[in-house]
Amino acid sequence: MKFAWLYVFALSISANAAQTVKVDGSSTVFPITEAVAEEFQASKRGAVKVTVGISGTGGGFKKFCRGETDVQNASRPIQIGDGKTPGEMENCKKANIKYFELPIAFDATAIIVSPENKFLEKVTVAELKKMWEPASEKKIMKWKDVNPAWPDQPMKLYGAGSDSGTFDYFTEAVMGKAKASRGDYSASEDDNVLIKGVSNDKNAIGYVPFAYYEENKAKLKLVAVVSPKNSPILPSRQTVENGTYSPLSRPVFLYVSETSMKRPEVKEFVEFYLKNAQRLVPEVKYVPLPAEAYTLALDHLIKGKVGTAFKGHSEVGMKIQDLLKKEKSL
Repeated sequence: MKFAWLYVFALSISANAAQTVKVDGSSTVFPITEAVAEEFQASKRGAVKVTVGISGTGGGFKKFCRGETDVQNASRPIQIGDGKTPGEMENCKKANIKYFELPIAFDATAIIVSPENKFLEKVTVAELKKMWEPASEKKIMKWKDVNPAWPDQPMKLYGAGSDSGTFDYFTEAVMGKAKASRGDYSASEDDNVLIKGVSNDKNAIGYVPFAYYEENKAKLKLVAVVSPKNSPILPSRQTVENGTYSPLSRPVFLYVSETSMKRPEVKEFVEFYLKNAQRLVPEVKYVPLPAEAYTLALDHLIKGKVGTAFKGHSEVGMKIQDLLKKEKSL
């Protein structure tokens, strides 16, 4: 009995001794970070624990800029304030939180409907705007309100919540202004909630990261997007890489606290992430960056290049080669 108690006590001490890396933020980036964290923790044999939350990009930045987390998953660049309300950049500066900006993949925002929807095969950016713009609230309520050729049936909208980077990017790409959206829709920072809602309602339409569609394609229907420059295009690795799925493809990021990087467990995790991302990113259905991008990110860590190359704003329609050029300028 005495030895059993000592064994339990020893296990408790060992568990408490495990070093922890705290990650939070985007649900879009979550599957990538979760895959990396699992491999990293296995390689460390329990010596390091990586916790990964999904507060959304905006919610995660609130924690990150208070110094509560080490690493921030972000499905858009860190934002600057509007002159009236401080943004994430100002909040981090006020708290003396310096950060490394590390692009890790490209994502496409997929437009989804239920498989029971038999009429919608494609949608234009202008039609998406008419569905989602603030002026449509409580006015554009049926499919025919958007396009007279569509049914006289109620239209149910599902989309990212306001703390989501996907929400910020979608609204900027479609409406021309981040956060410009009607409010009378079913919103969630959890993409699995959105998928469940759309898949169970033949009159629903929504938007989610392409990787979440890929994991649930048996119960969803993908809708092609028509931009002013393109014929109908479905999201895929090829159409993201060649830049034709526009304007709904974008880079996703890690932000790492400079102070946290001084801890060996955080440094090891982030370096492991960048060295294994090109292999693990496609395994979770995202588009990996060229090897040059991950090498450049590691170089920024070595040289201490903190800050953002985006000046506090997303850039709609950015291609992978544009991202590389921008990060080289940091």
